[in-house]
Amino acid sequence: MKHRLQKFKYRKAALAIADAFIIAVAGIISNYVLLAIHDGISHKQLSISIVLSVITCLGGLLICGAYNKLWRYFNSKDYLSCVNGTLIGITVSCIFIYILKGAVPLRYVCLHTTLTIIGICLFRFIFKRTFIDLTEAGRHEAKHKRTMMIGGGQACKMFLSEIQNAKNSPYTENKSTAVFDPVCIIDDDRSKIGAMIYDTQIVGTTAEIEKFIREFEIEQIVFCIPSCLEDERKRILDICSKTGLPIKVIPFLGNLLFDDAHTTLLGQVRDIRVEDLLGRDPIKFDNADIKEFISGKVCMVTGGGGSIGSELVRQIAKYDPKQIIIVDIYENNAYDIQQELIEEYGKELNLIVRIASVRDYFRMNQLFNQFHPQVVFHAAAHKHVPLMEDSPMEAIKNNVIGTFNVATLAQFHNVQKFVMISTDKAVNPTNCMGASKRCCEMIVQYLSKQPGCKTEFVTTRFGNVLGSNGSVIPKFKRQIEHGQPVTVTHPDIIRYFMTIPEAVSLVMEAAAIAHGGEIFVLDMGNPVRIVQLAENLIRMYGKVPYKDVKIEFTGLRPGEKIKEELLMNEEGLQKTKNELIFIGRQIDIDVDTFITQLRSLRDAALENNEATAIRALHEMVPTFVTPEEFNKKFISTTAKAGSEEKKDEKVPVSV
Repeated sequence: MKHRLQKFKYRKAALAIADAFIIAVAGIISNYVLLAIHDGISHKQLSISIVLSVITCLGGLLICGAYNKLWRYFNSKDYLSCVNGTLIGITVSCIFIYILKGAVPLRYVCLHTTLTIIGICLFRFIFKRTFIDLTEAGRHEAKHKRTMMIGGGQACKMFLSEIQNAKNSPYTENKSTAVFDPVCIIDDDRSKIGAMIYDTQIVGTTAEIEKFIREFEIEQIVFCIPSCLEDERKRILDICSKTGLPIKVIPFLGNLLFDDAHTTLLGQVRDIRVEDLLGRDPIKFDNADIKEFISGKVCMVTGGGGSIGSELVRQIAKYDPKQIIIVDIYENNAYDIQQELIEEYGKELNLIVRIASVRDYFRMNQLFNQFHPQVVFHAAAHKHVPLMEDSPMEAIKNNVIGTFNVATLAQFHNVQKFVMISTDKAVNPTNCMGASKRCCEMIVQYLSKQPGCKTEFVTTRFGNVLGSNGSVIPKFKRQIEHGQPVTVTHPDIIRYFMTIPEAVSLVMEAAAIAHGGEIFVLDMGNPVRIVQLAENLIRMYGKVPYKDVKIEFTGLRPGEKIKEELLMNEEGLQKTKNELIFIGRQIDIDVDTFITQLRSLRDAALENNEATAIRALHEMVPTFVTPEEFNKKFISTTAKAGSEEKKDEKVPVSV
């Protein structure tokens, strides 16, 4: 019986019976009151009036939508539908009575109408506030949260179906349903509005999200459009983040796992992450190619304890390598990733960790001689722009000389593939770090063109990595959690972003499909304004930007440019089989000139002759300019483009 009462059609029938009773009682009370103070109507006329009123009022209520929604979710708009339905019903019944028996006293009609409206609305209000609250008391203890679903498609149906099945099954022990109390669905397809999915109604469009959150007292949002186009996804999630409510997302259906560890969809619904607000879909990679490339090989990862290097090691470990050699100068990070992998794989993974600096040619040669790596992933580098502006010699020693050491050793020891990790800051660099990484790209290009070279040299270039050491997100989180203002360098600063797993998957696939000499560039979608990222992160903490948490602009840091780029003007793009990975056309370099300049740069850096070294860096990288020069040009170009766009706008002509 309880199972049946939970079905919406039975609840609708129960509500209609209650309404019929209220209409009949209202008619009897109205006539009784009139008899007490004045003349009423006859018993026969009263009976006919009540029967007709019940029939016509139920019809009016049905037409006006009073039965289209679970009554515990009634709001002011729905109470109005009860008023309209009653007025229509009483009016129609009066017309029928007039045709059959003549006129009905107006005072009876008015009193009957008033009592019926009060009774029907009051019943719903009392029922909502008492019976439902009592029956759901246990649910509140279980921390049910009133949930709005965004998107009324297949993912939403799966989500609601699983909640329904879990609730109806007497054997279920899945506690993940306890956090979801489906209240309403939002969908931009207006033809779906009013439709029901497993007893939950589609109530409106995304433009009305904030309105329905207030009306239905929503406590959390579930984003149920995993395959949504990137721009639309960002737009909707931006609206949701402004509400300050917790947001959960359903993963891409193709990414769902159904195995011993992941038996349900509900268990895989996750909290929204900052990367969900980037404005593009997660990048998919060909795991079959990567597995074939890594399986059974000895893989060395320099900088293996860093944010990129450690993720490289994690992903390599999944593809059954013969051996992994982690090389890092910072023993704490190296120890952390070592212990993590030992806990996960035990003795199944042949893992070697060596503390060494890529600057030390002889130490690195010793490691190559000892372990004979077949694949080298070169992730060791100094990457922090302002710090390297203060210590440019360290950027040159670690990045340029370190890359030359490891790359030449890879060539000497006939390593099959050498993969160098670069950055978008190497494109038209405005700082020593970016210029040093551009030198690294040129070193890899130079070595790939050496006669008789058996090593395939590859460069991967991508933008900022969310959550990596020194990235803005951990800093913003610390500031918010400590109640401090969030600091952004410039209101117009723009960056490309990707997640650490995406960055590493790019490196892995690039290595798998490379033939030597390529620069692989990732299509990272639209760039993101840092201030918007900060605002969204503040909202994800349930706070209001500029009100609860201030955003302060501190000015551009040394070497920082407003917008990063992924390609230089001279470079073009060639497609690969992965539609989001491209090969940048290499800029030709003069081999003799390059090696002479490289020696000059090395000698100046080793002597800590900063002026000579930076001058040599400018000679090697002609696109290396000062940040002031780049930013001034960028701002003037942007302003010019904006004024031209404004000029092109059509001006309405008054007639």
